[in-house]
Parts: sequence; structure tokens; C-alpha cells
Amino acid sequence: MNTMQLDGYVATIELDEAEGFFHGEIINTRDVLTFQGRTIPELRKAFAETLADYRDWCAKRGKAPEKPFSGALSLRLGPELHRRVAAAAARDGLATNAFIKRALEGAA
Repeated sequence: MNTMQLDGYVATIELDEAEGFFHGEIINTRDVLTFQGRTIPELRKAFAETLADYRDWCAKRGKAPEKPFSGALSLRLGPELHRRVAAAAARDGLATNAFIKRALEGAA
């Protein structure tokens, strides 16, 4: 899957061959934000316009625009898995957070 980024927002890009345009969807917000264009420059412009429209829409309603993911993530592992992860991190000389981050970077 192809992606585009702007101001910390990430969009997936798909080609609709039958209709002859690219379709984008911003994926790192809960709000549904989509855009489209026939060329890559048109698609980039539409992405920027969608974000501007979203920010304007939020401002008119007194709502803060949802920001891209902060990087903080809360996990519920269960006590046994938590114990095993903490032990494995200690064996590797890492903090639990660093151990989990390393494991996720290898999987993503």
C-alpha cells in the first residue's frame, strides 16, 4: 500500500483504474478524511486542501482538530505476559518500553 504524509498526517493511496483517479484516506485520525486526484500533484494538493477544510470545519464548531498519533501507546498484556516481557527486557539489558519498541519495529 502506498502512503503520503503531510503535517504528521498519513494517508493511504489507492489507484482506481476503472475511474482513472487516485483515492486517498487519512488513516491516523478517527475522523474520516478522504481526497482524490487524477495525478500525483493533484492528489498532493487535494490532501492539503482536505486538511485545511478539516481544520476550518473544526474551528467553526469550536472543536480541536484530532492530531496525528502522539507516539504514546497503552497496552494490556495480562500479568503473565507482562512478567515474561519484563524478564526478557532485563536479560537484554533494556527497559521494558525499549524492549517492546524494538520488537514492534521488527514486526512493522
